[in-house]
Amino acid sequence: MDAGTARRRLSSARVGHLATVTATNRAHLVPCCFAIEGETIYSAIDAKPKSTLALRRLQNIRSNPAVSLLVDHYDENWDSLWWVRVDGIARTADDAVERGRAMGLLAAKYEQYVAMPPPGPVLAIDIGCWRMWP
Repeated sequence: MDAGTARRRLSSARVGHLATVTATNRAHLVPCCFAIEGETIYSAIDAKPKSTLALRRLQNIRSNPAVSLLVDHYDENWDSLWWVRVDGIARTADDAVERGRAMGLLAAKYEQYVAMPPPGPVLAIDIGCWRMWP
């Protein structure tokens, strides 16, 4: 798979799997909605049912900002299998302009975010490298 195909597949994926590392060096993996602009991926802490907006992924990023986001496609025809993973450094998008741009990207991709804008922080992942298969 070439870089352009990897970017298109990542961009069009509806869900990704965000991997962070806890303060005790344990892997933590959660599904997430996301949008990409340039070499930055955005994901917001949305209003889907949660016990708190202070999520483990936010705590993990504060102690270790290294993250990975994986999207994949499975098919019974194994010739159609693929995955794309980006590794990067995560942070919260605290700047109002960047947060607003990220929310616009997310709302353009997920119609649910138009009616119910995410109330929590927006994560920004600055991509360091792309990995893909096949």
